[in-house]
Amino acid sequence: MFSAEDFERACEAVYAVMQPTLANPWPLLREALGVETWVKHENHTPTGAFKVRGGLNYLARLLENRERPAGLISATRGNHGQSIPFAAARHGLPVTIVVPHGNSAEKNAAMRALGAELIEHGDVFDEAREHAASLAEERGLHMVPPFHEWLVAGVATYARELFDAAGELDAVYAPIGMGSGLCGLIGMRDMLGLKTEIIGVVAEGAPAYLHSWQQGRVVTAPVSTFADGMAVGVPHQRAVEIINKGAARVVAVSDEEIAEAMRLLHTATHNVAEGAGAGALAALMKEREKMRGRRCAVIFTGGNIDADKYAAVLRGETPTA
Repeated sequence: MFSAEDFERACEAVYAVMQPTLANPWPLLREALGVETWVKHENHTPTGAFKVRGGLNYLARLLENRERPAGLISATRGNHGQSIPFAAARHGLPVTIVVPHGNSAEKNAAMRALGAELIEHGDVFDEAREHAASLAEERGLHMVPPFHEWLVAGVATYARELFDAAGELDAVYAPIGMGSGLCGLIGMRDMLGLKTEIIGVVAEGAPAYLHSWQQGRVVTAPVSTFADGMAVGVPHQRAVEIINKGAARVVAVSDEEIAEAMRLLHTATHNVAEGAGAGALAALMKEREKMRGRRCAVIFTGGNIDADKYAAVLRGETPTA
């Protein structure tokens, strides 16, 4: 995925712009789960999600490896779509982002505020991605993929920060969208020579990566979950290969379990989690008996959720997909 040199260059790109985020072993989580639980707070990056790290490294590597493009285009449900214009603004490059209809209004507003031209197309992420690829060819734009080795090396900086803070953990849980975050964890675990189990998490309503894990190949699946950061139906071939080789297992959690984890993060840490941001904790909650007495971490990947959905969660409800 990335060499030690690749990672050092990613560190240069990321830390020129942002500080490391905190990793805390929250006492109320240990009390609730019977597990020493470290939380990696990627909700505290400049865009409120871990994806910004990949965007910063991708732009740095792109501009040193090829001729400057006329502009960039990508597809997203929100956090990747904030990372690209955030990074591109440092280089004066225009960005077009394609999102599916019904996407988070607040994430859409954030992408526009970062300078992106926003286009709505399709009903799910994969339809938006196909439209972005067509527009890239039509307009002569560089298509930023949802998964790439430069993105993985960039987001791997959070994995190094976690292991530096917590030491060797028994297990780390992370949600799977397109897979860069989980693959970054696997790559850093292997680079440091640790024995930590890396556990991927999917929503039950978006089980493509679980099915791909179970069958040892790329398997597509329908999508229906309010956790938009995990709402992917078509896995990336390279991500599947890395996850299937390097992850201990993949766990599926329901939307109800995700909402419960969001509430626990609120009461135990007083942080706002989006659905995918609480996915890792939901999986640890589901496996608490298996993990009791062990040292674990969960990746709090982001906190970008619309106010009405978060209010519903705090009322004890589960938002609709």
